[in-house]
Amino acid sequence: MMHSTESNRRLPAEWEPQSAVQLTFPHRGTDWAEQLDTVLPCFFEIAATISRFQPVLIICEDIEQIRAHLYGNLKQIGLIEIPNNDTWARDHGGITILENGQPVLLDFVFNGWGLKFPADKDNLVTRRMYATGIWNAEIRHGGMVLEGGGIESDGMGTLLTTAECLLSPNRNPHLTKDEIEDHLKDLFGVKRMLWLHHGYLAGDDTDSHIDTLARFCNASTIAYVRCSDPADEHFDALQKMESELQAFRTIEGKAYRLVPLPMPDARYDEDGVRLPATYANFLIINGAVLVPIYQVPQDAAALEIFKEIFPDREIIGIDCNPLILQHGSLHCVTMQYPIGLKQSDAIFQ
Repeated sequence: MMHSTESNRRLPAEWEPQSAVQLTFPHRGTDWAEQLDTVLPCFFEIAATISRFQPVLIICEDIEQIRAHLYGNLKQIGLIEIPNNDTWARDHGGITILENGQPVLLDFVFNGWGLKFPADKDNLVTRRMYATGIWNAEIRHGGMVLEGGGIESDGMGTLLTTAECLLSPNRNPHLTKDEIEDHLKDLFGVKRMLWLHHGYLAGDDTDSHIDTLARFCNASTIAYVRCSDPADEHFDALQKMESELQAFRTIEGKAYRLVPLPMPDARYDEDGVRLPATYANFLIINGAVLVPIYQVPQDAAALEIFKEIFPDREIIGIDCNPLILQHGSLHCVTMQYPIGLKQSDAIFQ
């Protein structure tokens, strides 16, 4: 597929102004059924925290049930009733590009991270949201399987991703690496892709989503998970990932400012399975950064690091121990929409 070098398309960075953040709430028909009482307070806290700064769009199974427990700036919280299999809005939510400065929603196929889990309802969430008339913008099919957690944009033409995820045989087996790269360059208007071939988190179902490992904080800064314990199972892979990051260059040819994030003490579920706790799964919103914390000694150091990276934003820790029980964290349950994509006021009633 041909793409022009001077594209009129752009995939905004997360730190750019946002119009809203989407959350998809758990219910009895999801994998959260046994853990609803544990996890729902976490979702309400995330919604309330974001509502201090900007609108929140909540996809849920039963509006009245959710509305009864909401708190925060309620005028900034809108609810839409849409069936869903699960709660990972980062991966079933629409990805917004700007084309000639105007927002266009891209609706990619979501197939449960390479056919691991049922996703028939989640794959329709973005279309069903769109059908409510909530957005005054164009929607297009993305033409391939892709999750928002699998890509990072610097807003200036660079896309960061992992080979493990994008080249997974159960996602786009009909496309070569070059074809995937050409397709994404064309769709997003990006000039280049940086591929990580190392790095993983135990307990992660996504085939090494980039948003669990390494994240753009601005166009020249990448925060990433570092493992400094040779006895830890992640040590070798994350050391190799660090070397790859050190070799990357910005579009201007300079080394990135790399900011290592500590590895939280291992968290396990009741069956002794290690859970994917990571500080890289943070969310940037208007005026703040929400950081997943896990009630471990490394939390304090992680929050201090984010204060240094984002001096102009409020840094807010959110206890994400409930979220990792289903193998995701804070960024995974959210999807931001850029400022141009204005949602209808009708849902904020």
